[in-house]
Amino acid sequence: MDRDKLEKMPLYLKAHEILNIVERLVDLVAEDDTFLSHVADNMYADALQLAPKIAGAEGVDLYDIKMENAAIIRKCARDIYVGCNGFLIEDFQDVEYLDLLRAEVEEFRILFAEWVKTFDQWNYIIDRWGLFNPPGVNYDDKDPDDDIPFDNPFDDTEE
Repeated sequence: MDRDKLEKMPLYLKAHEILNIVERLVDLVAEDDTFLSHVADNMYADALQLAPKIAGAEGVDLYDIKMENAAIIRKCARDIYVGCNGFLIEDFQDVEYLDLLRAEVEEFRILFAEWVKTFDQWNYIIDRWGLFNPPGVNYDDKDPDDDIPFDNPFDDTEE
């Protein structure tokens, strides 16, 4: 995928919007508030992963690699959403940022779900860990590529 197309993707743009809001939250946390600093740092680390993982998934064709990136994106977005609870527990004053962040994550979720539906399930290699195989493919299935004859031109051994 070319960079221009990536940077125009609604999901990618939304990831950057989420990062911008999280950066603002980090700036609003008092330096002496250890708990909220920790929560904000975790949210920031998660927000930093969204756009690169989208780019990583867009840069490959294999279903299992796309799904691996998608799983990380989903985890990070959910952790950002849940991280807002830490701010609420601590009576954080600027709750409008939390409301805005949660709304952005919800919009991101919908864009994400639509994006995942575009993944080609039939462009895969078997995931021997069993996590990211298309429906009906198991980790212990025989790989159909094993039946393709392959003559190694670099093999000097004679049979």
